[in-house]
Amino acid sequence: MIVKKISQLILFTLFVGTTYAQTNDSISKKLTNELNKIATDGSLVGFSVAIVNEEGTLYENGFGFADKKANIKYTENSLQNIGSISKTFIGVALLKAQELGKLNLDDDINDYLPFKVVHPKFKNTPITIRQLASHTSGIKDPAEYESKGYVLKEAENGDAKVNGNFRSPDEMMSLGDYLEAILSEDGKWYKKKTFSKYSPGGMFNYSNIGAGLAALVLEQATGESFPEFTQKHIFDPLEMTSSGWSFDTIDFSMHSKLYVDQDTELAFYKLVNYPDGGLITSSHDLAKYLSEIIKGYAGNGVILSAESYKVLFTPQLTDENHKDRSDSEYNDEYNMGVFMGMSTKGQIGHTGGDPSVVTHMFFNEKTKVGKLLLVNTELDKESVQDFIAIWRALIAHENEF
Repeated sequence: MIVKKISQLILFTLFVGTTYAQTNDSISKKLTNELNKIATDGSLVGFSVAIVNEEGTLYENGFGFADKKANIKYTENSLQNIGSISKTFIGVALLKAQELGKLNLDDDINDYLPFKVVHPKFKNTPITIRQLASHTSGIKDPAEYESKGYVLKEAENGDAKVNGNFRSPDEMMSLGDYLEAILSEDGKWYKKKTFSKYSPGGMFNYSNIGAGLAALVLEQATGESFPEFTQKHIFDPLEMTSSGWSFDTIDFSMHSKLYVDQDTELAFYKLVNYPDGGLITSSHDLAKYLSEIIKGYAGNGVILSAESYKVLFTPQLTDENHKDRSDSEYNDEYNMGVFMGMSTKGQIGHTGGDPSVVTHMFFNEKTKVGKLLLVNTELDKESVQDFIAIWRALIAHENEF
């Protein structure tokens, strides 16, 4: 299983939960006490949460440790990468680029790429940007996605665990070179089986490589790097002052350590295909983004036009694009806007998972209340129950603030 989708294990075990009314003024304290108990009694090292609406952040807090040995607490300002929630930023960026007249979602990706990407079974059918954004391009994640896609921050990592697929720092390569090696017919890792048996625009197949390719298209179309473009058009307008796509663009002293379990640190790593899962941020910053996304859904967003937000949230998939569609409340693959997941139960957002990282970010389309959860610990049978308990606590209180 691709590590990005580890959080899907949660989606199919998480039920809505029983909501209960609390009408007094101590909701924040009660929620904090509940989450403190999970943090104290459970097996997660550190996590942070936020509840927001279109007016702003209603609740945010951190629990446990960002550095257990040093006794540094995990707070709402602690930083970590957030996994595939990052893809929603690709979607927003693509729509901003479309607003600026730099591209159109229905353009052939080869209108922009410096190397050609062709589905080998459907050579005369172009792959469009929209298909990348709805995971219907026909591009799959090959073995090299994980075996070549994670690179150590440092060569020496002391007692921290180094996963077997983590490459040495000197093996880091650019996003473009990485994708060309996988997707170009002349690429050193190219294989026809990286493309599905379905034509572009056909079957949904979640593709991290496809997401990275969409970001590369944006770079070629705008003449700006993906980090520069998102800084200018997303982070700066929303005052997301602690967020960035690499260790050298954030305050690394605020970065949480990552944990394989309560006693084992994981070595810091970078993502070659970073736009698909490598945004480093805090629950405090991400809450600003989620609030803006809710505003956009309600027609009041500031970083995109009302028309662009409508496109962001327009469902792109039907039953014909799926072999099987789960009706789980927080299944972000039931439908897809522009890299924006939608469940059958009116929850909009995305999940995320990378080594020792698990995240959720959703809002309710009816109540327009959203919540997010960032965890710095790999999930096992025990800790997945802690994750679910935290999410249920947020569900129980999200409409009481």
